[in-house]
Amino acid sequence: MLGAIAGDIIGSPFEGNNIKSYQFPLITSKSTYTDDTVLTVATADCILHKGSFEEFYRKYYLKYPGRGYGLRFSMWAGLPDSEPYNSRGNGSAMRVSPVGFACSNIDEVLKLAKKSADVSHNHPEGIKGAQAVAIAVFLAGRGESKEKIAGYIERKFGYGLGESIESIRKWYKFDSSCQGSVPQAITAFLESKDFEDAVRKAVSIGGDSDTIACMAGGIAEAFYGSLPAKIKEGILKILDGDLFKVVNDFYKKFGLIK
Repeated sequence: MLGAIAGDIIGSPFEGNNIKSYQFPLITSKSTYTDDTVLTVATADCILHKGSFEEFYRKYYLKYPGRGYGLRFSMWAGLPDSEPYNSRGNGSAMRVSPVGFACSNIDEVLKLAKKSADVSHNHPEGIKGAQAVAIAVFLAGRGESKEKIAGYIERKFGYGLGESIESIRKWYKFDSSCQGSVPQAITAFLESKDFEDAVRKAVSIGGDSDTIACMAGGIAEAFYGSLPAKIKEGILKILDGDLFKVVNDFYKKFGLIK
């Protein structure tokens, strides 16, 4: 889960100021955690307490205002009785990585990822994006090969993962839909040689930089293990203490302490 948070923080300065380069500073004075981190931790907290995703997302939205939430999510989260808004946005996929770490089989992952998406992003593409990222985290955490992960994602969800990051970088622009960002995030992981490489590749294509790096970072942590010390130290200086406590509790609960 720290991998997703690290991706969010590293990508945060570039969301509205895209960089089409692999070389950039990982942590700067402009680096911060955004709604990606807040809602990822909300997912973990909900799983820990066997709660309602709807309740936990709204609670965290109110506790951490002004973190870059989308307009439609803000309207939903701010109104206790509002219904899901049929979104295909990548908000469902950015927050889902804890599901992949917590579940014990693929069926559980698919069901819980859908449940986490349905409360707000109940469009089929919103659900599919969340399931794809969660499954990638699940398979990566169990030591499956990148080839098997890619094959499963392509067969199950119909995402094309054959285009290289170098090629994507040439044409890619901001796209906050699941279908326009989840495949690119997964590809950044698939092409990577280590955690940092995955996040750098994710940011380098431009677009919704913090969210793409968040998704790629969550998968990369599951695959490669602990974050590099310099990255972990950097993000822990930025991350809110209450958020980190939930992360730590989640790691202990699911045996993820490395």
